[in-house]
Amino acid sequence: MNNIEQKMDEKSFAKLKSLNNDAVIDFVTKYIELCDPDTVYVCDDSEEDRTYIKNRSVELGEEIKLATEGHTIHFDGPKDQARDKANTKYLVREGVDLGEKLNTKDYQTGYDEVHGFFKDSMKGKQMYVRFFCLGPIKSDFSLSCMQITDSAYVAHSEDLLYRSGYEQFKSIGNTKDFFRFVHTAGQLENNVSKNVENRRVFIDLDDNIVYSTNTQYAGNTVGLKKLAMRLAINKCKDENWLTEHMFVMGVNGPEGRKTYFAGAFPSACGKTSTAMLPGETIIGDDIAYIRPRNGQAQAVNVENGIFGIIRDVNKEDDPIIWDVLNSSGEVIFSNILKDENDKVYWLGMGTETADKGINYAGEWEKGKKDANGNDVSLAHKNARYTVELDRLNNADENTQDPEGVSIGGFIYGGRDSDTSVPVAESFSFAHGVLMYGATLESETTAATLGAEGVRTFNLMSILDFLAYPLNNYIQHNLDFGAGLSNAPRVFGVNYFLKSKEGKYLNGMLDKGVWVKWMELRVNDEAEAITTPVGKIPLYEDLKKIFSQVLGKEYTEDQYVEQFTIRVPELIAKIDRIRKVYASESGEAIKQLFTEFDAQEARLKELQSEKGDHISPFDI
Repeated sequence: MNNIEQKMDEKSFAKLKSLNNDAVIDFVTKYIELCDPDTVYVCDDSEEDRTYIKNRSVELGEEIKLATEGHTIHFDGPKDQARDKANTKYLVREGVDLGEKLNTKDYQTGYDEVHGFFKDSMKGKQMYVRFFCLGPIKSDFSLSCMQITDSAYVAHSEDLLYRSGYEQFKSIGNTKDFFRFVHTAGQLENNVSKNVENRRVFIDLDDNIVYSTNTQYAGNTVGLKKLAMRLAINKCKDENWLTEHMFVMGVNGPEGRKTYFAGAFPSACGKTSTAMLPGETIIGDDIAYIRPRNGQAQAVNVENGIFGIIRDVNKEDDPIIWDVLNSSGEVIFSNILKDENDKVYWLGMGTETADKGINYAGEWEKGKKDANGNDVSLAHKNARYTVELDRLNNADENTQDPEGVSIGGFIYGGRDSDTSVPVAESFSFAHGVLMYGATLESETTAATLGAEGVRTFNLMSILDFLAYPLNNYIQHNLDFGAGLSNAPRVFGVNYFLKSKEGKYLNGMLDKGVWVKWMELRVNDEAEAITTPVGKIPLYEDLKKIFSQVLGKEYTEDQYVEQFTIRVPELIAKIDRIRKVYASESGEAIKQLFTEFDAQEARLKELQSEKGDHISPFDI
């Protein structure tokens, strides 16, 4: 331990030693020797250490104080603005096959490569050793984690996003059963990672370790987020529980009743706006752990904060988060514009913005062009805010409950302009997992991605984070539901259906009606029409809910246009998804193809009787 003692003061050394964990000592020793920091600071759960990290980030220039008390801004640099999918890889040992859709690299080759980048990477810097807990502390859901990083910004972000876990760590004993993350921002230039061409995010599933180098962007460096999600997906596959890319929210029902839902939506499909619906409550916006309890699915929010996309957050559509971002208290903004008065601006904020300032690309002024003559926007489209969840005035009272909350329904939300109805309930848990979750698609728009109508497949909104083959993941979900005596109802939603003229058929707040209908269905208080693809609402029920929730009239014409069963389009979707799974094999895939055949047969039978497009009144 001599090298450890030389690099840290007595207080930090005492904190480390008090954990009585040989694996922790070995891990810290290894990376002190390899990374060669000038000093090492070990954090416990104290407010003193939290304040030290926050102040350290400002002192080093990794964050800049803003005009509003508690607000800071961080810049990642123009080439480090998102998760690096290409260089995020699983390190696999000989004989391991994770399937063709997962990004892998030979274990020893990848290990040697990333550790070459770690060598002497922290010279002249301080190393921070952190301890956190995924899920509520002192809970069956708790997963202990430690992170080593040389970025005070990363460490500060984790304090907002995760529950402190030093004391929790003491309870696990002298074990290796915890998640480990080691990160270096690498050489810095103007306080951003200089050598992003050497950015690597490598994942060792066997030892539960994530290695991250030459990057600052939180999606690549805050190990406990999507990187830990991959480790947890792998861990839970043999332990009869789920790690899902799902929000958890409470929907208020009649006479003070509350029903909890978990929902998976690909990016830009309405996930955050659903979780933050006015009048409802939020447990978490991103990742859920779900365990069986007394025949039901019980869920917790893995995190304790929000790392949210700030683009288009405005006062009218997002009043709750808008208030947080415009009042005093800890907020870290990233990659938006800061003016000379230390005020900030982002894309789509709905107010007047500054004409000049500093952003992720450096000095900026309105009309600035890049090397290709294109306009440089005042903020990055993937710019973010980081806040603690309890800052939101709609945070649910059970957010920290170690027992979690009972889930009444799963929601899978996609984006398509011409196929799926706004809301439908599956015939069973298995049917919902297979035909709503395993067929999830997101359709691009011309305004954002340049090719309108291109549908991107994203299995349960988790495809980027899977840690084992698709068949096994689907089977794990099916087995989980089959083991419950009261499995969640499963719903599919689509907020983006359009008319023939290209007009959206759903209003922005209509999703508040769909969730109220789902709440009634879970509690057997609403009837439904059975269609070939699932159960849809009755007009009379929706008319009543629209009036109660939005104070709006809902016409029969609107209902018919929204809930018409579009047979050719639904069959075309089955054909598309069949091709996606054509190269996959396994029992779950066989069950999926059986479900495809059955649903297609039901659709064709209806088509032969009623035509291509069938009004819900005619079913």
